[in-house]
Amino acid sequence: MKLIKTCALILPLVLLAGCLEVDQHPAWIHGEYAGKKDDRPYQRRFHNDRLAWWATVENRNGKQNEYNRANP
Repeated sequence: MKLIKTCALILPLVLLAGCLEVDQHPAWIHGEYAGKKDDRPYQRRFHNDRLAWWATVENRNGKQNEYNRANP
């Protein structure tokens, strides 16, 4: 009898455990995202200078090539 009472108390908790999940999708108002707009890396670190950002990326990629580093 005690097992039946325990199961009767636990069963509603188990059934309702999945109902508490929060919706994780961003809010859309009038077909547009209503959240904060994310900055691009060149906007934040290079003061919106895309060419300077791209030159830095290309320079970094060139230094990762083992053939160029081994043969000066």
